[in-house]
Amino acid sequence: MNSLAHVTLEVDDPDAARRFYTAAFGLGPQVRLRASTEPTSGFRGFTLSLDVPRPADVDSFTETALQAGATQLKPPAKSLWGYGGIVQAPDGTIWQIVTSTKKDTGPATRTIDNVVLLLGVQDVKASKQFYTEQGLKAAKSFGGKYAEFAPQDADAVSLALYKRRGLAKLAGVSEEGTGSHRITLHGHAGNFTDPDAFRWDSAVTTTSA
Repeated sequence: MNSLAHVTLEVDDPDAARRFYTAAFGLGPQVRLRASTEPTSGFRGFTLSLDVPRPADVDSFTETALQAGATQLKPPAKSLWGYGGIVQAPDGTIWQIVTSTKKDTGPATRTIDNVVLLLGVQDVKASKQFYTEQGLKAAKSFGGKYAEFAPQDADAVSLALYKRRGLAKLAGVSEEGTGSHRITLHGHAGNFTDPDAFRWDSAVTTTSA
């Protein structure tokens, strides 16, 4: 079975980005960094999410991200699905920090339960079919609005699909964007490019952020 093992963010300054992610989130090997000068502007077509145990963790990670230089796109707040907020890292990556729990049951643990890559695509059904043909196992879907795939192990990055316009609205940014996505996805089925120009390479061992 194919799955998403980790992602590489392509950034202008890997050292600065590494300092930010270490201070903000303390991320492990799921997120790697690589220097890039590929042109990009506006919405890059994806968000990364930190799923955390409780609201106190959302607040804690949001606070350290802002202290490290992130821009707040949406402050943490309750919603129908839980509690969360959205920040944009200095390298331009949009991060959702979320929990399905609305009520705090204790202090922040600084624990990350899951890292999720949410791709904004033009046609969720077509992209779901494409990824199924690449060997990913569909885990959940809601018609043409949303689909997600089963990770191969607990340390992998979870992959999900959402309509591009809806994802931009969720993130609080304009859907307009051009140039590189500035991200490479690493899996277990060789190299390919999906219908929305997201690039996949073979999973490799590299230095984490």
